Amino acid sequence: MKYLHMEEGDVRPHVSELVINWHLTEACNYKCRYCYAKWQDNEKELIHDWKRTGKLLDELTSFFHPENTSNLLRQSLTWSGIRLNLAGGEPLLYPKSVLRVFAQARSAGMNTSIITNESRLTSELVTQLAPLVSMIGISIDSADAATNQAIGRVDGRGALMDVQEVATLLSLARVVNPDVQIKMNTVVNALNAHEYLGETLAALSPTRWKVFRMLPVVTNDLAVSAEDFQAFVARHERHNAVMCVEDNDEMSESYLMIDPLGRFFQNTKGQQGYRYSRPIDMVGGKQAFRDWRFSVGSFTSRYLTHAKESGK
Repeated sequence: MKYLHMEEGDVRPHVSELVINWHLTEACNYKCRYCYAKWQDNEKELIHDWKRTGKLLDELTSFFHPENTSNLLRQSLTWSGIRLNLAGGEPLLYPKSVLRVFAQARSAGMNTSIITNESRLTSELVTQLAPLVSMIGISIDSADAATNQAIGRVDGRGALMDVQEVATLLSLARVVNPDVQIKMNTVVNALNAHEYLGETLAALSPTRWKVFRMLPVVTNDLAVSAEDFQAFVARHERHNAVMCVEDNDEMSESYLMIDPLGRFFQNTKGQQGYRYSRPIDMVGGKQAFRDWRFSVGSFTSRYLTHAKESGK
């Protein structure tokens, strides 16, 4: 983390890139019981309308441009670039659309990344995807088949994750793009809280491991106590060099998130459900950001803490 000196007496924290998380789709081939990627409307998702998708990307590029002084975030934070992170649901259910979004985002000067449950990754897709992204994030809660089945991390054909297959695909990604970063995301819940994932970490060798406490935004199913969550973290202390821990309080009102309909959305501490803006492509980034009631303070606090931990 750096500090950018503007005018005399004006010193604001500075980070290398601002991350915008677009949850591309609610669709997923897994049925994780704790999943918070559930939204209120059944309208057509933006990804199926390229005209609106293109407009959304244009608005994000313009509104979050590092030199756009009308962005409210600039009051508390400055940044050098933007990274568009695609999540879901499972974004790779629509691989052609993902590649197209990345191509446009990169042509506009954004960095790009993706979070996937890895079930749709193939050697061919990795070869296409890896050159377009600065990071590939893999969601892994457990290496135990029974635990994954109980959580719901199994597709309709009964297929489960194979750690060695994932490791092989990530090795290919590193060959295709030697600069690509690998991140592993784990949601600690009532079913995996007593596990040790050291062997999985050794096999995948992630640059960063984000450990989340199950967030009861949509459901309390599989909620985990603070004590069990902290015990999980303590059990993996030897992996502190890559581990980044986020408890529930840190995840409230602290991410830039867009839902499948192209709206900013946010969770609120102690409440279930989300707050939404109007569609960004329809009202513009500036107006959508205003009527969203985004907490700049909460976002900046979490963002700077984790940027410092990751060496940014």
